Amino acid sequence: MANHDPISDMLTRIRNASEKRHETTKIPASRMTRSIAKVLQREGFISEISEQGEGVRTELVLALKYSGKHRLPTIRSMQRVSKPGLRIYKNTRGLPKVLGGLGVAIISTSKGVMSDRDARREGVGGEVLCYVY
Repeated sequence: MANHDPISDMLTRIRNASEKRHETTKIPASRMTRSIAKVLQREGFISEISEQGEGVRTELVLALKYSGKHRLPTIRSMQRVSKPGLRIYKNTRGLPKVLGGLGVAIISTSKGVMSDRDARREGVGGEVLCYVY
């Protein structure tokens, strides 16, 4: 069955695996999901990214991070902002700060997918994909 919103599917898979304390989760690979996963790794929310399978059936395997004695998930919340039915675009000045800078907004810009901090540093705006904290 065709997936009409692969970003939302990715966020839901990560959120569900994180709540159930799974070590890894598998996500169908695409350029967008790879870019988002790299941003999550750079910001310290996931520990490792690897690929499994070949061709159309390639999947990303994301190793999730937990902290403390009780293994609390590093990712507390993931929210999709821009949806296929309603795209949300922000310029450089309008880029959101998630939890006063503690969280990350993932932005799709003309220079690639990046965090809100990187987009501000580069001086570009774009589509706000999701919030992670």
